[in-house]
Amino acid sequence: MSEVLRVLVVDDDDLMRAGLRAVLSSDDRIAVVGEAADGREAVTRARALLPDVVLMDVRMPQQDGIAATRELSAVVPEVRVLILTTFEDDDYVFGALNAGASGFLLKRTRPEQLIEAIHTVAAGESLLSPSVTRTVIDRMTTATPPDPETTRRLRVLTARERDVLTLVARGLSNAEIATELFVEESTVKTHMKRILPKLKLRDRVQAVILAYETGMVRPGENAR
Repeated sequence: MSEVLRVLVVDDDDLMRAGLRAVLSSDDRIAVVGEAADGREAVTRARALLPDVVLMDVRMPQQDGIAATRELSAVVPEVRVLILTTFEDDDYVFGALNAGASGFLLKRTRPEQLIEAIHTVAAGESLLSPSVTRTVIDRMTTATPPDPETTRRLRVLTARERDVLTLVARGLSNAEIATELFVEESTVKTHMKRILPKLKLRDRVQAVILAYETGMVRPGENAR
């Protein structure tokens, strides 16, 4: 990842793209390297420009943001996708996350939060707006029980790694997990770097989903 974050802005609304460019340009650590008005153009431009982060709308002509995210995850997996939309419908949330998005924010997010989200996603973390996190957890309440093979995946984790994953799924940050487990924050980061490849997961969002799907964590258990 470059020192100045390279961002591709994708939205079919010209005014929205201009507004997002203006917001992001207020941070000298971010450079908007391009724009796209639909999913197909987004994939083409991302392959050519290799931005650190693609700020992706959902509903667009030609190809929607979810399909574009899925394609980007396959052809340029190093590019992080942050979904920014007016919709928080379950199907959009899960469609985006399953397609490979690293974050999901609503367009009513404040400018400073959007800028922070860009940096968070570019650093390899993932995030969801609070209302979207609630949607993910609520959806898990009615999720179909996992098959035995999915549950067996957790057996590769050590006891401490399971502790860390449980707290991640409950919504704690690395710093909060460190306090909870009486370890250094760097230790928590190390555990996460081991957990994700062991479980063949891309990021924390997928880890949270897996934890709920397998019953490791259940809705209402101090979820944030």
